[in-house]
Order: sequence, then structure tokens, then C-alpha cells
Amino acid sequence: MRAVIQRVKSSSVSVGKEMVGEIGEGLLVLLGVATSDNIDDAEYLADKIVNLRIFEDENRKLNRSLLDIGGKMLVVSQFTLLGDCKKGRRPSFVRAASPDLAMELYQQFVERVRQKGVSVKTGRFQAAMEVSLVNNGPVTLIVESK
Repeated sequence: MRAVIQRVKSSSVSVGKEMVGEIGEGLLVLLGVATSDNIDDAEYLADKIVNLRIFEDENRKLNRSLLDIGGKMLVVSQFTLLGDCKKGRRPSFVRAASPDLAMELYQQFVERVRQKGVSVKTGRFQAAMEVSLVNNGPVTLIVESK
């Protein structure tokens, strides 16, 4: 699994004119699932991301986690994170999981984050979505399970 994590002051996701998820301070997580991923990858990423110390403490050091600040998470599925652009000009998505596997592991990731006590909002799987955010920092990281 591959995740692009952005520390945000706020973020939202819409499908058409309907807002389907919105958070205040926390993390926007764009999540891609690979063909080789399994439940262990979802658990690893959930634990890693909620415990990443990427929020400032009283000394302005990145020393606090999402759990420490009581932040929220917006998770948006994004198979294009598995795109391979090494050859040619059109990305190859052969490493991206099938929709069935991707949905299962996406849902497992979201459930694992919720079990850790984080309020989670989501996009709509396989929908054309519009994502908005107010980046905080900016702080943007890429985390992979393998």
C-alpha cells in the first residue's frame, strides 16, 4: 500500500455537488492499494500514520501525532498512486489492485484507524471526486507498507 499524507487545517471531498467527507485539523490520506497487498499492509499503514509525529509541540518541533492532537483523518482511495511512469508517456497501472481487493483493503485501513480512536471520513470508492484542502505547513509525506 502507498499513502500520500498531507497535514491539513481542513479538507473535504465531493462527488458531483454532494460533499461526502469533511474534516478540520488532521490528515488527508490518499491511499493506493497494490496487487501484492494484504491485511497486514493495512494494519501497518494505519498504525504508522496515526502515530507519525508530524504535528508541532509547544516548542514548534514536529513531535506530536494525530492521536496526540485529537485530529481527524480524511481517506481518499487513489489507484493512480500505483502508476508506473518509467516507460513511455502513459502510466501503467498493472501494479494497482483489482477493485474488489482494493475496496476490501481500503475499508480495512479505515476500520483499523477508527479502532485506534481516530475520527475518519472518506471519499466514495471508484467515484470521480474533487478533493479540497488547506495544507498546514505544508507537510506532505509518502508512506509505503513494503
